[in-house]
Amino acid sequence: MKKCNGSPLSRRNFLTVGAVGGLGLSLTDLMKIKDAQADLKQYENIPAKAKSVIHIYLPGGCAHQESWDPKPYSPIEYRGEMKTVKTNTGEIFCESLPKTAKIADKIAVIRSMTHGEAAHERGTHNMFTGYKPSPALKYPSFGSVISHEYGPRKNLPPYVCIPNQPNEHAGTGYLSSSFAPFDLGSDPASSNFKVRDLSLPSGVDSARFSRRRSALDAVNEYFAKKNESDAVTAMDTFYERAYSVISSKDAREAFDIEAEPAKVRDEYGRNQAGQRMLMARRLVQSGVRLVTLTYGGWDMHNQITSSMKRTMPSFDQAYAALITDLARTGLLDETLVMVSSEFGRTPKINKTAGRDHWPKVFSVALAGGGIKGGMIHGTSNATASEPEDDAVRPEDLATTMYHLMGIVADKELMAPGDRPIEIVNGGKVIQPLIA
Repeated sequence: MKKCNGSPLSRRNFLTVGAVGGLGLSLTDLMKIKDAQADLKQYENIPAKAKSVIHIYLPGGCAHQESWDPKPYSPIEYRGEMKTVKTNTGEIFCESLPKTAKIADKIAVIRSMTHGEAAHERGTHNMFTGYKPSPALKYPSFGSVISHEYGPRKNLPPYVCIPNQPNEHAGTGYLSSSFAPFDLGSDPASSNFKVRDLSLPSGVDSARFSRRRSALDAVNEYFAKKNESDAVTAMDTFYERAYSVISSKDAREAFDIEAEPAKVRDEYGRNQAGQRMLMARRLVQSGVRLVTLTYGGWDMHNQITSSMKRTMPSFDQAYAALITDLARTGLLDETLVMVSSEFGRTPKINKTAGRDHWPKVFSVALAGGGIKGGMIHGTSNATASEPEDDAVRPEDLATTMYHLMGIVADKELMAPGDRPIEIVNGGKVIQPLIA
């Protein structure tokens, strides 16, 4: 937050300053306020480094020890059974990420993420909103905020979930339902993949489609005059965007994964991880602003070594292919790719050869969109039980993501009851990550 004479200078404070402007302030005081206002205006016009975000979410709590932050010199009960692989930057990842290790120069890993929520739902809330859960207010997800701030581009939904909205915290929160995500409705990896609601119903041709739209417009106009509620406005916006998608050639082409060359589909992997990430690339390339995709189940309380060896290879192949593909097409510079999970896993292997929930420290990977590649930010201690230095909280991660998208994270949005709520409260930009 910018400051004036050492005091926090927020938008709300500016309202107060404006109200007392004629109540005895000197010319010098007023000039200081004007300078501070100009300073804040400059601060609010952040140049966007990223045009789109791909948020790859690993639900269940991915073990940092068996992925981004191995501890090879710790006792076996802490380090686990898996070995390490050297990256092309000289760092080490777990051996579960051999392909990712070869493109480590393009990514940044935060090894010091931390929060205090050990329950799946609460941890997920943190990582989709940048806020701690509150019984008093539902906060909007990253995608809904970006949809609110920027709206659609090229007749494509601004916010898409692959294959479906993964949890309630990926929704609109206190924002209008018109900022909800567009769900694919089926998995791009399935042999009969078809995007839900993208085609005209059977028996409905273009002329009939246009007549239905005209009739619905008339109905919407009537009800809008009778009722000024958010529900009516949101539904009208929802239908308008839905019609735009259905009638858009660009949208149909964006979702047509069959148009990809077989070689490219093979590079990503003909599986859930591969085809979901390939679809995400197609969507941001076409104009979608934020894509959230999920892959796998990472709640590995039992037999974590065999579970990781079963689940991680598809992710490793797909993620390395995605970063490589974005880089060779020039899209990586304008696409932020974020890999996160709700928390990490316990430092010590449990009695069933697994790891339990552990929010005190875990890892997140970032690439592209203004991120400095080939670096590690923050460290965990020798047993991967807590941050050793440069701890990063969810609000810091969210603030950094919004900053790269050109959105001021402490901007206030209006919650029900005309309550001004900051997009993120108290986060800071992680400057060492910014290229």
